[in-house]
Amino acid sequence: MADKKRALPKRKERPEEVKDDGQKPEENGEVPSDSAAGAAAVENSENGTLQFEPMELPPFEVITGDRIDPFVFKFQFKNVEYSSGRNKTLLCYLVDTGGSGDGLLRGYLEDEHTGTHAEEEFFIHCLPNIDPNVQYTITWYVSSSPCQACSLKLAEVLKARKNVKLSIFSARLFEWEAEEVQAGLKALHSAGCKLRVMKPLDFSYTWDTFVETEEQPLNLWEDCKDNYEYYHEKLDQILH
Repeated sequence: MADKKRALPKRKERPEEVKDDGQKPEENGEVPSDSAAGAAAVENSENGTLQFEPMELPPFEVITGDRIDPFVFKFQFKNVEYSSGRNKTLLCYLVDTGGSGDGLLRGYLEDEHTGTHAEEEFFIHCLPNIDPNVQYTITWYVSSSPCQACSLKLAEVLKARKNVKLSIFSARLFEWEAEEVQAGLKALHSAGCKLRVMKPLDFSYTWDTFVETEEQPLNLWEDCKDNYEYYHEKLDQILH
């Protein structure tokens, strides 16, 4: 099958470049540009004119929760060719501990790539204590696949904790053309992680399971299946 000519999907772009769905940055959960959000207007004492001075922004915190806003999901999880403005990683998780009595853990978390990435934060916020006597089966549905650093860290976790099984379903592949990213995915795969690209049915399942749907069904975008097949082919080439 001949390769399609497509632009490299990027995980982080400037929010002001968002053109998807005609939404403004502040409507899709993105941070406005520095000129609007990162500066404060002050009056010049000499001539009375207004000038902008830098304003210190609060420290970033990873967001965790039970249900995702439907617009945020539709924007961040869309498996498009161009990922402009999608500078977050949303990670939906299911953790099955078998017969341990803890039941099935479910939730989501998100980052903005200004600190620790969501993949690593999962083991800090959601599963900080791993009992060596419990078998953990973890499933993630993420808006984009892990970067090289996260892939290598996850590979080390799986190697060190044989009682942890991880499956990752990704809406998009993050910078899949970069050799170092491919090497990270291969290392993660070799460590026992099941890596998959999200099918149309996976988007519907994630919508029903993790989003504040108000009982509204997910209307998949027109090229969802085509984009899945494209990313599926690329991931298969990387891993094999």
